[in-house]
Amino acid sequence: MTILVTGATGAVGRHLVATLLERGADVRALTRKPEDAALPDGVEVVAGDLADASTLGPEVFGGVDRVFVFPAHGVEAFVDAAVAAGVHRFTVLSSLAAAREFPRDNGSASQLHHSAVEAAVTERTDAWTILRPGTFANNLLSWSWQIRSGAPIRAPYLASAQAPIHEYDVAEAAAETLLTDDHLGEVIAMTGPEAITRGGQVAAIAGALDRDVPLIEITPEEFRAETEQFIPEPVMKMLLDYWSDTLTTPDQPRPVTPVTGRPGRSLAQWATDHQADFMG
Repeated sequence: MTILVTGATGAVGRHLVATLLERGADVRALTRKPEDAALPDGVEVVAGDLADASTLGPEVFGGVDRVFVFPAHGVEAFVDAAVAAGVHRFTVLSSLAAAREFPRDNGSASQLHHSAVEAAVTERTDAWTILRPGTFANNLLSWSWQIRSGAPIRAPYLASAQAPIHEYDVAEAAAETLLTDDHLGEVIAMTGPEAITRGGQVAAIAGALDRDVPLIEITPEEFRAETEQFIPEPVMKMLLDYWSDTLTTPDQPRPVTPVTGRPGRSLAQWATDHQADFMG
């Protein structure tokens, strides 16, 4: 059985590839630039673009039984090609926003995108598992420049509380769904093990670095003015709505334990794993 991993050079994909290899699977990785992939020995790396069916030939799907679907734009072309080639099992990386549990999710940038990715699979086959992680701890890497340079972090809604998930937990849940039939047809919500205020999230990073990280709370209007040149408006609205809502209603933790059989990694562990990103 060969498992095809798309998005294999990303944060989730790299750990998924490593986990599958450790568990004895044959792994093929799809990437647009195989020469830059730097994946472990034992991985078969092939060239291809999820959104361009002309790049998805027999070398991509030959012998493949199961696929991890990274939520790229234009993924419909990939799923069409995979189904036509006889692939019959898909694990889809989506987002908790696609569940539309809160008014803020409806029409948000994340909900619209990930709902379309889910539909690309569920409308073409009935053999799927959908993973819906909440906010990724990796989003906190947006603070890495300030922390490396010693500049203060300027952020709104410091008392709002989210449950960031370690990318390793998402990858290991994905591996479980690809290696077993236990979660076929399931939509699996997952978050980190604990809701932590944004101020507490900065403190977790500071603890891993064993030094103070200066932090200044600013208004949403100040945040918008300071970052709008870097953050598209739909994403800006999504972030501010999320942080505002979780000021009064913190994220509800949804541990990965039912899938992986292990507790989810703490934010402190994530910060330790990413020390180099904050130290330069």
